[in-house]
Amino acid sequence: MPFVRRAFLSFLAGLAGLAAVPARAAEVSEIRLDWATYNPVSLVLKEKGFLEEALKPKGIKVRWTQSLGSNKALEFLNGGAIDIGSSAGAAALLARINGNPVKVVYAYSRPEWTALVTRKDAGIAKVADLKGKRIAVTRGTDPHIFLIRALQGAGLTEKDAKLVLLQHADGRTALDRGDVDAWAGLDPMMAAAEIENGDVLFHRNAAANTWGVLDVRESFLKEQPELVKTVISAYEQARAYALAHPEALRSALVAATKLPEPVIARQLERTELSHPTVGPVQAESIKAAGLALQQAGVIPAGTDVGAAVDGLIDPQFNPPAAR
Repeated sequence: MPFVRRAFLSFLAGLAGLAAVPARAAEVSEIRLDWATYNPVSLVLKEKGFLEEALKPKGIKVRWTQSLGSNKALEFLNGGAIDIGSSAGAAALLARINGNPVKVVYAYSRPEWTALVTRKDAGIAKVADLKGKRIAVTRGTDPHIFLIRALQGAGLTEKDAKLVLLQHADGRTALDRGDVDAWAGLDPMMAAAEIENGDVLFHRNAAANTWGVLDVRESFLKEQPELVKTVISAYEQARAYALAHPEALRSALVAATKLPEPVIARQLERTELSHPTVGPVQAESIKAAGLALQQAGVIPAGTDVGAAVDGLIDPQFNPPAAR
C-alpha cells in the first residue's frame, strides 16, 4: 500500500508539473485575412506581399478573402472563414454584443467613409426629409449605424422610413435607378456616386464615423499571439509605405475597384492613416455609437455598453513605436 500510495502521489505531481508548462501554440500552415476597398492599407499589404515575406521562413501561407462590408468581414470571422478581418469599430461592438467573440487590435484608418446620399433631383435636403422614404442600407455596418444616429438626431427612428437592405454597391445602384430615395453610402462607391452621377451627400458628420479597425477571433488571438503580432507588423509596413507613396496607394485602389482616379482621390481625401494604435480615442468613439444604438433600441437596454467596449479593444498589440 505505501508503494501504491507513493506511486499515486508521484503521478499527481507529474500531472501538476505538466499543467505548469505553458501550452505551446498549435502549429498553423496558413493564416486567413480579408482585403477590402474600404481598407486601403489592406490593398497595399496584399499587393506588396509584406506578410508573405515575413511568414515565408515559418512555412506559413497567406490566404486572402474580399470583404464587401463590415457585416461580411464579421460574418467570416464568426464562421471561422478568416482569422483577421476589417470592419468599422461600432460594427465590431454590435457584433460582439450579439455573441461574435472578436477583439479589436489595430486601427487601419480614421475615415469619413459614410454619409447620407441622395440624387440631386430627389427633393431631400435634410435628415427630416427621410420620413416615409426608401433608404438603401447594409445592416450591421458603419453606414447603418450612422443612419440610425442621424435619424435619431432628427427625432425619427428606422420605423419612420422604409429600409431596403442591400450590400453597399447594390445600394448605390438602387439609388441610381430610382429604386430608393436615399442611400447610407460607403466609400469608394459613395465617392463614385458624387463624381460620376452628381449625387449629393446631404448629411455628413465626420465624428459619427467610427474607426476602421482590424478584428481578430478571440480563440485565434489566444492561440496565436505571435502570429497576430506579425500581421500587425506587416500592416505597419504597408501603412508606412502608403503614407510615403500616395501614388501607389491610389494605384492599388484603382486596380481593386476599377474606378477612375478622381473617384479614388476623393475617397482618400476622407481617409486618414496616421493613428494605428487602439485605445481611449477609439473606445470613446465606439461607445458613443453604442449608446446611440442602445437608445434607439438596437442594443438591449440592459447591456453595459462601456464594459462591452472595454472587452472589445485589446491594446497589447499596438505597434511599439506608436505606444
